Amino acid sequence: MNFIPFLQAGGSGQTWMPIITFGLVFVIFYFFIIRPQNKKQKDTEKMISAIKKGDRIITIGGVHGEITSTKEHSVIVKVDEDCKIEFSRSAIASVVVEEKAADKSEKAPKADKKAKKDNADAPSGEEAQEK
Repeated sequence: MNFIPFLQAGGSGQTWMPIITFGLVFVIFYFFIIRPQNKKQKDTEKMISAIKKGDRIITIGGVHGEITSTKEHSVIVKVDEDCKIEFSRSAIASVVVEEKAADKSEKAPKADKKAKKDNADAPSGEEAQEK
């Protein structure tokens, strides 16, 4: 390989442009691809390590069930009354978080009050006809 043209052009700014371009591409890849992927992987590992008996889960294959017992590298999932399946911990896609009935009952009155307020602000039938 002939380095003489590269060495002769050492004084110009164009020799650094490819290096700067590759550096910028790496920075963009890091912030938009590598960093979010690492964060997602850490969150998944944290979720899998925190599962316990009684949690409702969904596996990667789409099987829904409830954890009946845990082992070091696997969990036993109750799918139906008579059916229990052992899955690897890495096969768990997500833990289902169910809202409690109390939370729902607290949210419902607020929605009703808002609906009543919106209806009170709306013009009555006679006012709507006049406009």
